Amino acid sequence: MQRSQRQRSIIRAVVSGRRSIDDLRALTGASAITIRRDLAELAEVGALARVRGGAEPVAHRGSGFPFALRAGEHGDDKAALAAAAAALVPDDASVLVDNGTTAVAVARALAGRSIRALALSLHAAAALGARPGAEVRVPGGTIVHDDLSFAGVGALQAVRETRFDVAILGACAADPDSGLTVAGWDDAQVKREAMLRSRRVVLVVTPDKLARTSTHRFGAIADVDVLVTTDAAPADLLHAIADAGVEVVTVASSA
Repeated sequence: MQRSQRQRSIIRAVVSGRRSIDDLRALTGASAITIRRDLAELAEVGALARVRGGAEPVAHRGSGFPFALRAGEHGDDKAALAAAAAALVPDDASVLVDNGTTAVAVARALAGRSIRALALSLHAAAALGARPGAEVRVPGGTIVHDDLSFAGVGALQAVRETRFDVAILGACAADPDSGLTVAGWDDAQVKREAMLRSRRVVLVVTPDKLARTSTHRFGAIADVDVLVTTDAAPADLLHAIADAGVEVVTVASSA
């Protein structure tokens, strides 16, 4: 079992309750030394809590998966989604680039473009600034450990004081019935404000997000102008989203 797959399996097992090292060895087939190393890494990023002989869930509800694990998922699909989303951004536009791994991929695709961008994470800002061309700003305020996103009053104020031609947004979940949701309350407030301050809202998600729901709602699918996803999403779901007035852009899935 690959390291990323193994750590995701560990997180899923621990979410439902305390698990011993022996439990996790049986689940993954890994050695006790490997499991202990995994638990130390996952505890460091807040995905679980170490206890004597094993691990238990953390007290808060969140995305559960560290940024590094999420960044390694759907790599080819995210690159294709990013290229499609970047093509929707005109030159010289004022652009908001969200936090999250898919938004970072879009930031890479936008690097070198003549745009004025507000990046909601240091990962996105670094990607945008990797080549000359874009004017890149970041909000003030607190940096969230692991994904290096901006949260709280500083980020909210920076978004509130800017008008965007295009907002590139992600979401933990985008189930059409439940709406657009994320794990963090602060993150939801910033995303909601970004939608209000943008002429065009582009939601970029992998198809699995369209069948999920998370904790804090920041909008409805109909609040989005364009959905960018892959053709692996169910056709009937995409038709329903299009019927809600959303332009649907699909790219070929790598699967």
